[in-house]
Amino acid sequence: MRPGYDESPLNPVPAVVWVLALPMIACEAVFGLAKLGFVGGGAQGMGLAMRQLAVERVAFIPDLLVRQWQLRTFFLDESWRIVTYPFVHLSLTHALFVIVFTLALGNLIAHQFRAWAVLALFFGSAIGGALVYTLADALLPQFRFQALIGGYPAVYGFVGAFTFLLWTRLGQENANRLRAFTLIGMLLAFQLVFAILFQDGSMTWIAEIAGFGCGFLLSFVLIPGGIGRVMRQIRQR
Repeated sequence: MRPGYDESPLNPVPAVVWVLALPMIACEAVFGLAKLGFVGGGAQGMGLAMRQLAVERVAFIPDLLVRQWQLRTFFLDESWRIVTYPFVHLSLTHALFVIVFTLALGNLIAHQFRAWAVLALFFGSAIGGALVYTLADALLPQFRFQALIGGYPAVYGFVGAFTFLLWTRLGQENANRLRAFTLIGMLLAFQLVFAILFQDGSMTWIAEIAGFGCGFLLSFVLIPGGIGRVMRQIRQR
């Protein structure tokens, strides 16, 4: 083949990003097959029933963690929820948005971060988002905090890491670094419009914003070279 013509027109997604996305895809495949009658004995409504069961099994419940803190106890058999909730979603549409963002943003940041750092960003943002969400639940008892399910807090962590990369690059160029926060601003505006149109009283946006903050801050130490490299890049003109 002629040089350049045997290359893929799409930028291949690194394996570590597929490691995160494939469990989400597999869950939706099982739910879809159950809905079509190929899984679960073909009973009517099996797809929805399997999704609801999965949500109940893996969703992160902030009230549970608050009670554990109050009782000074720890339920080991429930602790895994804080890392499993990003992989199951409430609907196919919910999952598709998360999967697309995971692949797109994961592909962008995986070329700047090591594979283990990408995993740390994903799970660190998911855990951080869940913990902040739990803290808000404890401090704001007048609001209803539903169980946390789906990968948005982790994906927002990827947004935070991507924002960090833009922020450091703009610092090198001596440009306005606030421009790096355009993407998160657009996402928040979209969420606000969605909440107004559909009167969504969900408080999960707290976990998502916390996930963004965790992703941004973790990037300082997870980027190759750490904080020292970041400071050198910003000082370079």
